[in-house]
Amino acid sequence: MANVEQVQPSKGPSLVIQIAMLMAVTAAAIGMGWMSGGYLKAAQGPDVVPAASATEAKHTEGGKAEGGNAHGAAGGLTLVALAPITTNLASPTDMWIRLEVSVVYDAPQPPALAEQIQQDLMAFVRTLKMHQIEGASGYQHLKADLEERAAIRGGGHVKQVLIRTLLLE
Repeated sequence: MANVEQVQPSKGPSLVIQIAMLMAVTAAAIGMGWMSGGYLKAAQGPDVVPAASATEAKHTEGGKAEGGNAHGAAGGLTLVALAPITTNLASPTDMWIRLEVSVVYDAPQPPALAEQIQQDLMAFVRTLKMHQIEGASGYQHLKADLEERAAIRGGGHVKQVLIRTLLLE
């Protein structure tokens, strides 16, 4: 019979091989991240509205004519700032929210549509509970819900909802 002392434990791979494998896995992770980023950027497509420059923002805020507060952007897109939404949440009832949003239309729309969208969004915001909008994921869900409701109310003409201000008190 063999003595326990005579049996040598098997050694693992050498340090050089371990470092080489670590470098290979790291390179693969970086490559996958780069490819995923490129895929997601290409998937956004032309529906993404570029951020307005400072002069465009001043023009939009200062140029509110009698017809409303619309501003045409490149590609026929129209940016319309809705009236601020100030209401209380469903739970807790003493929590107030102020939400200022703008909608991006694919073409100019009548001002009555913006008012309908604003009223629909206000009715939706009144049903929110605090735990639904907490954190980054809550904000993303809120934005997605607002975009979905605006697209339905706007008959498919609303391409994006931009949240300008979100205050909770």
